[in-house]
Amino acid sequence: MHGVSSEEQRRLFSMKMLEKAGVQADEALLSAFTRVRREDFVGPPPWLLSSRGSYRRPPSEDVKFLYDDVLVALDAARGVNNGSPSLHALGIHALAPQPGETAVHIGAGSGYYTAILAELLGAGGHVTAIEYDALLTIRAQQCLVGRTNVTVVCGNGADWPQEPVDIVYVNFAVDRPADPWIERLKPGGRLLFPLGVPVFEGRGEGPDYTAMAGYLLVRRETNGYAARFIERVSFVWGEGVALSDWSSHARLRTAFHGNWRAVRSLRWKTPAEHDEWYSEADWGLSIEEPHDIRH
Repeated sequence: MHGVSSEEQRRLFSMKMLEKAGVQADEALLSAFTRVRREDFVGPPPWLLSSRGSYRRPPSEDVKFLYDDVLVALDAARGVNNGSPSLHALGIHALAPQPGETAVHIGAGSGYYTAILAELLGAGGHVTAIEYDALLTIRAQQCLVGRTNVTVVCGNGADWPQEPVDIVYVNFAVDRPADPWIERLKPGGRLLFPLGVPVFEGRGEGPDYTAMAGYLLVRRETNGYAARFIERVSFVWGEGVALSDWSSHARLRTAFHGNWRAVRSLRWKTPAEHDEWYSEADWGLSIEEPHDIRH
């Protein structure tokens, strides 16, 4: 249908995205993707789409071109996009949101994936959407109006969450997790963020992206933090978030050349352990199962 997506079109799109992500038997996620209209979050046409690193206009203004595994520019000059639906399907599935839970979506953009999280958490749950850019924050507030289980905040994602939550979902890349992402997870809480290094070291102009990165899933267990990489990813580098110094990137690059799939746990605010996959003074990633939780 020209101009307005149909529920049938969105369900077929959702099935395709979950299949591409390798997600099976997640009817709740399939339904959430189906219910949320992507065209409500990317602005009016003409759109700029990216699937191979450069932008192009679709052949027409039919919304069917939004219902593919393409990135849609939100701010092309800064490289800010509404990201890959299949990648977010993979990420949200890995987080396994449950009705009634609380989540913080950091780097929410215009709120498309925030809305999908809100659908999954239901009326008894809540999503706080954090966006660093003031204009994008206003767009997200407009796009998410009427969703009573969503709050949109303009702020630095490294400062959130500000109270314990079940889910922290981060949509920009960093070279270490911010303290609140780890320390304000409830027992059983999950964090998903892109851990990596940028292409350009300290360039300071234009958008930066990751040279290498992995989607790291962390879960707070009774005996520590379980952690595993679920996929290699490419993400825009975190704007306004300074977590490590540049010297750590060489060590992280070296680690990614090793067996990143072997990571099983995150060490947090405890002394370094023997033979970690990646190690900093106050945190690290290990191939051992979690066995301690102190901070």
